[in-house]
Amino acid sequence: MERYAWCGRVKDGKIEEYKRRHDEIWPEMKKLLKDSGIENYSIWNVDDRLFGYYECKFGADYAARMQGGSEIVKKWDEYMDDILEIERDPVTGAQKKLVEVFRLD
Repeated sequence: MERYAWCGRVKDGKIEEYKRRHDEIWPEMKKLLKDSGIENYSIWNVDDRLFGYYECKFGADYAARMQGGSEIVKKWDEYMDDILEIERDPVTGAQKKLVEVFRLD
């Protein structure tokens, strides 16, 4: 199972709104993530910074392709645009993948 991690930033004063929107994540968005093979997904924050981590059952490329062509993801990104700053991969449009530099199994 491939691991995927990303980072981003919540705009000033918007962390509670960010949390609220994720507490109310759309069922169709959850389904798309699961259909993309994404498992064990969590997002952490400190101050205005975010760190996301998930595992890709079918690989990160598959997950990116499934999400890349999705109208649901496009709408979610537009919905989050007013509170979120995130660097995107120019090829996949997904959050830019962090490079793993250490792992203890």
